[in-house]
Amino acid sequence: MLFRSARIGAKGVAALDGLTLDQQVLKLDKNQAATFNQSFEQFSKKMIEPRITKGRVLMGQHVGLLQRIDAAYGVTPGVVVAIWGLETSYGGYTGNFSTLRALATLGYDCRRGAKFQAELLDALRIVDSGDLTPAQMKGAWAGEIGQTQFMPSSYLKYAVDFDGDGKRDLLKSVPDVLASTANFLKENGWQRGADWDPGKPNFPAIQKWNASDVYSRTVAEFASQLAGR
Repeated sequence: MLFRSARIGAKGVAALDGLTLDQQVLKLDKNQAATFNQSFEQFSKKMIEPRITKGRVLMGQHVGLLQRIDAAYGVTPGVVVAIWGLETSYGGYTGNFSTLRALATLGYDCRRGAKFQAELLDALRIVDSGDLTPAQMKGAWAGEIGQTQFMPSSYLKYAVDFDGDGKRDLLKSVPDVLASTANFLKENGWQRGADWDPGKPNFPAIQKWNASDVYSRTVAEFASQLAGR
């Protein structure tokens, strides 16, 4: 009855078969605060320096794609590429946790159960849609999917099929990944042509991506470096 009222089809329900609790996910959830206890200077230096050179190369390789995305969504290429680099080192490591198992585990854990139960239902809707199979749904320990780490709820709301193959593929399709990231920012208040530094009109859209002040400031700084500012 729960899945029927949530409009989860048979394919989605079947994806739950055999899921077990993941103790590693629970351990990581309880220890996550340490990452953002660093200062902005510490965090940004550690995250940007190893990625800036490749980011500039990729901006050159994908210049046509990034121009089309900018035209469609109004989001500056440097911000999109900065998020891509910070989240998974440009798709180099998207995570190897079973998304469904991770979300089921966190949904069972009473600390933030309701949030992750809702994300689990959205993950099952993605399976139902045919965009991804349960086996393909691997990512970070907290349920993020793809090269810029969308939660399933964001995947359903903001993912786009920018390469025109009929599927929204945030795992392997760079056009879909980057356009979906730009679409997220646009739909969360990004203003075409406006600045993105802290205190400027587009910084709140970056904060919608990640509410951590250290992380959002690092995105802005990384984007400025990629833009040559």
